[in-house]
Amino acid sequence: MALVQEMCFAAFESPWQGGGDASYYQTRGIALGTECRMLFSAPSHAAADRFRGEVSAWLQAFEKRYSRFIETSMISQLNTAAGSHAVDIDDELVSIFKLCDWFHWSSRGLFDPTMLALIRLWEDHTEPLSIPSADAVEVARRQVDWKSVDREALRAFLPREGMALDIGGIGKEYAVDRVIGMMQDAGIQNAMVDFGHDVRVLGRPPEGGGWRIGLEDPRDPGRCWSGALVSDMAIASSGNYARGFDCQGKRYGHILDPRSGYPVDNGTLAVSVIAPTCTEAGILATSAFILGGEAFFEFLRASHQAEGCMVTTNGTLRTPGFVRYELPSSTMHRGGQSL
Repeated sequence: MALVQEMCFAAFESPWQGGGDASYYQTRGIALGTECRMLFSAPSHAAADRFRGEVSAWLQAFEKRYSRFIETSMISQLNTAAGSHAVDIDDELVSIFKLCDWFHWSSRGLFDPTMLALIRLWEDHTEPLSIPSADAVEVARRQVDWKSVDREALRAFLPREGMALDIGGIGKEYAVDRVIGMMQDAGIQNAMVDFGHDVRVLGRPPEGGGWRIGLEDPRDPGRCWSGALVSDMAIASSGNYARGFDCQGKRYGHILDPRSGYPVDNGTLAVSVIAPTCTEAGILATSAFILGGEAFFEFLRASHQAEGCMVTTNGTLRTPGFVRYELPSSTMHRGGQSL
């Protein structure tokens, strides 16, 4: 996860003026290991530039504190101290861990921040390329146990040597929600925040109406199979088609099932979920991806404010309420962007 790079900032002409004389501005950069894009209204270039700087500084601090790829981060310190001693953490990580508690419970354990031992096992692509043994998978799977993490006030402890945390399954989506919160505190009424195709929107786009968000086709990446029209909501997608590896004639994706310890292989290609927050949308999408098939309907039904769609090898499934948001593919050009 590379540190955020300085974001270049540009204004553009808009045929629609929202909130009085506000113009729209956009900024792009690399953070959280992905491309990040913001599009928002502001009363002036100077005001927009100040806000861009605030977001850039927050993202840099966020990664330095919580990225498992940075040796001095709190997450890395917790992992190094696993089975040995507790580590001091800050208030924000306490808040993130509380979210982890909720989503671990609501996902029925499908979301587990202690998956890193399994992730590392499957990311070990040393030559000659091979599949981990069943024994190795079982050893790593036994280290996945979020409920056993000991926390008290501003300290946390991984009780077994070899346990390891990775908040990558919640971090990017959490960052989207935090930036949206910063926008609301700053009085920004119209915005889209897109971090690696995890998106949340406020108000209206420059052209008016709702925000058009493309849903990338897992069978033809770079093109959209459909899209969604959303306002004051978030949409996140989960899929195995962009990341993974081939071995002995079989494709292994990067999404792992904590119940088995193996990559998900259930015929699901991608899941997209619309929910009030990006954190909820992202975790619901990945959990539904792991479940696959008809279980997807039952799982999303338990979250009354979420709707979703699933692309499988056999076709496409949609929750009944998803059709309220869906746009025809002819109106979209690329997934995860406002058009």
